Amino acid sequence: MTSAVLGVIGVAAPAAADDGYRASIQAIDLAAAKAMTGVSWHPGCPVRISDLRRVELTHWGFDGVRHRGELIVNQTVARSVVEVFHTLYSMRFPIRTMLPVDRFGADDNASMAADNTSGFNCRPITGSTSGFSVHSYGKAIDLNTLENPYVKGAVVQPPAGKAFTNREKVRPGMIKHGDPVWRAFTRHGFTWGGDWTSLKDYQHFEAPV
Repeated sequence: MTSAVLGVIGVAAPAAADDGYRASIQAIDLAAAKAMTGVSWHPGCPVRISDLRRVELTHWGFDGVRHRGELIVNQTVARSVVEVFHTLYSMRFPIRTMLPVDRFGADDNASMAADNTSGFNCRPITGSTSGFSVHSYGKAIDLNTLENPYVKGAVVQPPAGKAFTNREKVRPGMIKHGDPVWRAFTRHGFTWGGDWTSLKDYQHFEAPV
């Protein structure tokens, strides 16, 4: 159980030993919906804004300090996201930043270059101009994009992620198959892009759509 889960799903009692983790799940209010429209969401997207939730949570930074982060995800995975990131918090897994992609004008490349962890963004599949990415459903999360780059042949996104393409040299913030981060996500039904064969999307976890 999380230390505190507030918002539309109600309140959970603190764990016996309060570890400082706090998380809330909130509906997208009218002002936020207006700000998202034409940026991360637009008519024709496969989900309504009312299907999405704003998850605010505590995470550890690379500076060893607690920070507050924000993810926009589908309401169907919001509780799981709270639990997954509580596990990451408990193991002090560092996360650089956690901001909605609207802060980057919904530019996925800009978000990745900032090593930003994010969720919802109604956009095509990476490398394509058609078809919806699982991010478009609010059911995917990209985690520490610099330390866990997208790799397809000679293409590495973000480009600075080339320093982390050697996955045997594990450094803080990186994800490996079978590690505690991988287990935290897969336990909740997510699959990892680092397990794909045609390309490697080491930052990417997705739930079924």
